[in-house]
Amino acid sequence: MLRTLRRALGSVPHDERLSTVGHLDELRTRLIVSVVVIAVAFGLCFSQSDRLLRLIDGPLAHQTQGQVRVGPGPLGATYTVARAARDVAIQLHAVVGVLRRPDGGAPPAVRPALGPVSENLERDIARLSAPPQGDKPVTLGIGEPFTTTVTISFVFALILTSPLLLHQGYAFLAPALEPADRRRIRPLILAIPFLFVAGVLFGYFVVLPAAVHFFQNFNRGEFNVLVQAGPYYKFAATTVLAMGMVFEVPVAIVAVTRVGLVTPRRLRKNRRYAVAACGLVAAALPGDAVTMLLETVPLYLLFELGVLLASVTDRRARARAASVNLSSVQ
Repeated sequence: MLRTLRRALGSVPHDERLSTVGHLDELRTRLIVSVVVIAVAFGLCFSQSDRLLRLIDGPLAHQTQGQVRVGPGPLGATYTVARAARDVAIQLHAVVGVLRRPDGGAPPAVRPALGPVSENLERDIARLSAPPQGDKPVTLGIGEPFTTTVTISFVFALILTSPLLLHQGYAFLAPALEPADRRRIRPLILAIPFLFVAGVLFGYFVVLPAAVHFFQNFNRGEFNVLVQAGPYYKFAATTVLAMGMVFEVPVAIVAVTRVGLVTPRRLRKNRRYAVAACGLVAAALPGDAVTMLLETVPLYLLFELGVLLASVTDRRARARAASVNLSSVQ
């Protein structure tokens, strides 16, 4: 057990030769550890699924409640009726308050009976004064609440365990790398989960609210908009995970420059194409002009960060190569 745990946290040394069976056993260990970690994280996320659902419902709730206040659709009509009923209840409560006074004109025998009426009206007014409903997506199938909860729990489990899953993949491939190569790519490997989490947060706080606002308001006068839970959660998960992958651009740039597909100098020379590409990606995402600008700027900054890291890595590689050549000549 301890040996398996040490293998899961570490990696096979470079000088240790494994047979085909040994490689398969190493792969099996990594897969088992990954499955166990995902299962534990899934259990934790499923136990807190109500909080996770409220979290991912946030952008939808803000937009939907704003629409309900305006009045379109069945939810807006219901809210309008509730507002009218509250106004009537407030007026009735004022009338009952006047009648309960000694000089209100009501017979003394009737005044005690007006007390419970006043209390009921107060409760009705408080209930009818609640914020507009519609902050939760609707479900149509009998099993949809369960399946959507499981899906969201699994997505959050993958996000939480992504650093360890990446470590398991790296640990399986690390024995093929020289110790010097391991040291050089370790900062790159460590940057991957942080960039992914940054992309997920950017997708949740910037891209997803803009997308929900765009789609909820598009031609809304022609539809009674009710958001179904399954498609909404699938859309939200796809959006935030896609932004997490997009934020891996610096790592991808360093990787393609290290394998020689392109040089940092050529990337710097063709910046205008990078700006156009970032603009196209932002334009493909739903939103208005302001949102497009907010999405283009981080994407371009990621490109510049990748070019900077690639340039630093390239200079260090050239310096090491020159040092090796000089030592071999001497």
